[in-house]
Amino acid sequence: MSTALDSNILVALWDADDALHHAARQLLEKASANGRLVISGLVYAELLAAPGRSEAFLDQFCEDTRIGVEWELKERVWREAGIAYQRYGERRKRQGANGPRRILADFLIGAHAMVNGYRLLTLDGRLYRASFPKLAIETI
Repeated sequence: MSTALDSNILVALWDADDALHHAARQLLEKASANGRLVISGLVYAELLAAPGRSEAFLDQFCEDTRIGVEWELKERVWREAGIAYQRYGERRKRQGANGPRRILADFLIGAHAMVNGYRLLTLDGRLYRASFPKLAIETI
């Protein structure tokens, strides 16, 4: 089975001081042994946006780790992300939540994995389970 990666998994992997570094490494190795690893163009852009990262670094990392980048999103991904984001907003309103809101990119990442039949490797399992109940999720 192919596994889509959320940005936070790679950030934890790259930060050797992060408490989740070792667990992220193990999950990535396991996922890689069981199939193809992919990131959406959204994940690539989120990773590139961090200070000090370059396209050359990301491209080399993806090549070295055989992580494919899927640059284009299907129409169904856009629709599912919009629906999931709308439902998320409704849940927040019902719960009287006033904390930080998630951004639409998170829902595009989840919809990309779901529509393509991928498992999603993320640190945000709670969000994705609530928003995409049919999505196979693996988390630390």
